Formats: sequence, structure tokens, C-alpha cells
Amino acid sequence: MLENRRYIIQGFFVFIGLVFLVKLFALQIVDKTYQDRAESNTRQRIIEYPFRGLIYDRNDNLIVYNEPMYDLMVIPKDIYVKDTLSFCNLFEITKDEFEANVLAAKKYSRVKPSVFLKKISHEKYAQIQDKLYHFSGFYVNPRTVRRYTEPVLANELGYIGEIDQDQLDRDKTKTYKPGDYVGVTGLEQSYEEILRGKRGVSYKLVNVSGIVKGAYKDGANDTVSTPGKDLISTIDLPLQAYAEKLLAGKKGSVVAIEPSTGEILVMASAPTYDPNLLTGKDLGANFDIIKSDTTKRLFNRPIMAQYPPGSIFKTVQALIALDVGVTTTDEKIKVDLSSIGDHAPAGIYDVVKGLRYSSNNYFHEIMKRLVRRGESPSQFVDSRLGLEKWTKAVKQFGFGDQLGIDVPGEVSGSVPDVEMYDKMHGKGRWAYSGIKSLSIGQGELLVTPLQVANLAANIANRGYYITPHLIKAIKSNGERENIPYEKIYTGTDNTYYPEIIEGMAQAITQTAPRAVINDIEIVGKTGTAENGKKDETLDHSVFMAFAPRDNPQIAIAVYVENAGMGGRAAGTTASLIIEKYLRGYIKPNWWKREEYVLKGDFSDQVVN
Repeated sequence: MLENRRYIIQGFFVFIGLVFLVKLFALQIVDKTYQDRAESNTRQRIIEYPFRGLIYDRNDNLIVYNEPMYDLMVIPKDIYVKDTLSFCNLFEITKDEFEANVLAAKKYSRVKPSVFLKKISHEKYAQIQDKLYHFSGFYVNPRTVRRYTEPVLANELGYIGEIDQDQLDRDKTKTYKPGDYVGVTGLEQSYEEILRGKRGVSYKLVNVSGIVKGAYKDGANDTVSTPGKDLISTIDLPLQAYAEKLLAGKKGSVVAIEPSTGEILVMASAPTYDPNLLTGKDLGANFDIIKSDTTKRLFNRPIMAQYPPGSIFKTVQALIALDVGVTTTDEKIKVDLSSIGDHAPAGIYDVVKGLRYSSNNYFHEIMKRLVRRGESPSQFVDSRLGLEKWTKAVKQFGFGDQLGIDVPGEVSGSVPDVEMYDKMHGKGRWAYSGIKSLSIGQGELLVTPLQVANLAANIANRGYYITPHLIKAIKSNGERENIPYEKIYTGTDNTYYPEIIEGMAQAITQTAPRAVINDIEIVGKTGTAENGKKDETLDHSVFMAFAPRDNPQIAIAVYVENAGMGGRAAGTTASLIIEKYLRGYIKPNWWKREEYVLKGDFSDQVVN
């Protein structure tokens, strides 16, 4: 009996011993938790942020690049700062800021690293790197910020900023982590997935003071970051800078397009700002200043501003009228000055002469024929039927909808339709007489400068345009991938374009003599857009054109707000940009066009 009890007791102790052996085996061999905890005291995990893709202009001039900056990271459990005052002086912060940042880091995690100070400049890092080992628990993580070779293209390029919680919540792919930077506006936002790259991670072996002693496990667990892809833009950087120089001190915009490709050569908005202000550690403060500026520097006028097109819209009226057949290229129409206000004389007009003199009454008659087609004995029903067809035809030119440019924020403008007038006046209570201002590009019709430049490109192409865009190709590892864009036909017969182009060519000498360049034939049309404000003395100056007449290389639209008739401010500005692009320099002339535009005094009424 005693012998059996002894075996039971021995067996029990053997069993307990086996249990402990199994447990020890699991803890030391199978379960890595304790090993990881031990190693974490000597291992430092560092996120390797990728280099964001660069942006070049059409001639491979660098526009946007990356500049190294550094985040000071902290692991609260490892903090040991013997001399807090010395730390604060080194990093140029107050003791209160030091304590607040430490508290924030502890709230996030006592064992995980978090950002203590953001965006330390490369110059500042050079001053502190040899002294950092005095402060246990702190290390530096390399980052980059965007820099710009020229202080231009601010609204088109956009800027990057730290991702916020709402964006993280919307990120279903879990691509982003707190502290990542993303494109906020402009091309940075539109091409975020291409530019961002892919983060990596490296592990460093550190001693008890937090000093890096080398790669952990010879880098076996490291992953290499993948840089973002580069963008090749359509912008001509020197021409962009010149356009912004001409717009300085004014409100307005310039959009220039290469007609054969839809590539945007210039997209300038004024007033604007230096894109370098919205980068680095001062981004937040500078953004608040720019945003509160009453001149609306963040307002991207080429795609956000909406204006009545004015007389430039007469080209569209003529094309639709010829295509529908309510007039012909050789029909002579006698007009007086009784139908609508006019600056052109009464007389006999055809399409070419109507455009040359920009006759309001001629185009009033054309529009009346388009809307009042005799499809109903009731003028109200007839006008309704006619306007429906007119609206559809106008929209084929890219008006009344977004063109689809590759930057966010584009507005559609407005092409009035029967629903709009039903709401304004009541169904069956309006007729052509109440909407006749549309005939000269006024009234409820609104367009963007981009749409007007696109119209010029369409006429230059004799009946089609290619979706305007700012990026033409993506480049990675030396390989270039061109981006295809759609060719869109406007639906009008291209046999009518020679008369429209002839009328526009004659209009330059008649209404915009300051836009004339003797050895470069410019085809264009002036316009004056009503500003609708009684406290403003001048309307908006509008001009669209393309050049040369044969094999056009550039189509352009210029808006200068409160600068009067289109032949002065807008026409002269456009001619300078055309000449700069085609010739490469501005040829001197007797009345100094460049000086006239830079001075910005357009109050004289000598030229229409």
C-alpha cells in the first residue's frame, strides 16, 4: 500500500515536471512574445517613407521636387532627459511645449514611437544630430516635403498635407497610417495614387541609450520603400511664368492649349501665391493667411470662375446657324440698330462681316431664327421648341458641363434651357424677346475661361477638341507611359469653319489692333463680359484666339476683370503670350505692348 502511494507521488511529480518542461518549451521556443519583448528593448522600428514622385514640364524642366526634412520621434518609456532646458534650447521650444508633447506621446502609447516635433529642416538637423545621443528615448525619422523650382502654378499643382482622421476612416484599403501625407488639392490630389509610392520599414539595433549600433539581424526583416512615379505635365514652365508676370496685380486668368493634343500650355490665375508657402512647418500658418486674403488667392479662376462669354460667343452662334441652315455663308442680311444695343453700324452683313464688326443686331437676327423656327403658331411654344434645340447644340461645344480636366474643382458653367426659364418666368410665359441677350453671349449664359480656350482650340481644329489636360505621361524606372485622351467632335459641319476663321481674322484688325503681330497671323475674337456690379466702373475684358492661322500651335483665352473691352487688356496679353510661345521672345514695337500690360492701366477708351 505504501509502495503504491510512493509510485503515485513520484508519478505526480514527474507529471508536474513534464508540464513545466512543455510550458518552458512553449514560452522559449514556440511563443515569441517574451523574445519580442526582450528584443524590443534593443530594436528600433523606423518607417521608411517613400520619395514622392516628381513633376516635370513638357520640356523636362523640373517643377516639383522633394526636400529632406525630419520628424523627431519619441518613445515615452525610454525618455531620459537630464537637462530639460538644454533640450528646449536645442530644439527652440519652451518647457511648456516640451511637457505638452511628452504628455501627448504618453496618451498615444508609452511603448510605441510617435512624433514629438514635425518637419525639422535639413539645416537644423545638421546642428542637432551630434547632440541627440544625450537624450534617451528620442530619435530622428527622415521625411520629405515638396519644393518648387518656380513660384508659379500654385492652384494647379496643389499641395500635400498630413492625413486627417476622416480621410483615414474613408480609406477602405488601409493604405494610409496616421502621420502620412496625402495630396490635398490640385494635381497632388488627382494623381495621389501615382505620386505617393509605398512605404517600407527598417529595424535598427540600439543600445540602452538609444544610440543606433547597426542594422537589426543584418536587415533581414527590412522592407524597401518604393518611390512614387513621376508626372510629365503639359505645361510650358517659362511661358507659365511669363503669363503670371503679365497678370501680376490684376484679377483674371490665362488658359493656353495646344489644339492638336489638348495639352494645356498655360493655366494661370490671379491673384495667386507662391506654392512654397504651403509646405514645411509653416504650412498651417501660411494657409490661414492665404485663405483669409480677401483677393481669394485659393480661387482657381480658369476652372472655377464663371462669366458671361460676351461677343466671343458669336462664333458659336454662327456655327450653329450655318449647320442648322437658318443662314448661309453668302446670305446678306440687312440690319438696323433697333433690336438690341450695338457698337457696330447698321448695314448689310454676312457671317464674315458680322464677326469682323461684332454686330449685335446681326447675331440677334441669327439667334432669333434659331429659336423662332415657325414650328408652332404660338411664339411661346415656338420659342420653347427652338431653345431646346439651341441648348443641345451649344452643349456640344463643351459648355454647360465639365470638360473633365485632370484637376479637382472644375465647375460646369451654365447653358440656360427651358426648365430654367420656366422657373424664372413660368411655363408658357416667356418667348424669344425675353431671352434675346443670349444672342450676344450675355444673360443667363455662363462659361469658364477653360471652356473658352477649348472653344478656340475647337475652331483651330475645324470642328473637334481633345479633352484639355495637364498631365501627358507617367514615368517610372526610365519607362514613359503616355496617357490617351479623347477626341470630341462638336457636331457642326467643318466646311463652315473657313468663313468663321476669316471673320475672326478680320476682327483682330477691326476690334483688337493691339493684338496684331505683323509676321504672325492671329485669329481671334474680343469680348466684353458684364460684371453685374454697379460699383465697378468697367466690365471684364475677354479675348480668345489661336495662331498661326494655318497649322495652329496655340489656342488661348484671357480674362482680365474690370479692365474694359476685350481688345485692350485681354487682347494685348494674349498676343504677348502667343508671340512668346511661337517666337521665343517679344519683338519690340512702337507702342510697347508689354509695358502697357505690366502697367495695368486699361482705362483709356482709344482701342475697343
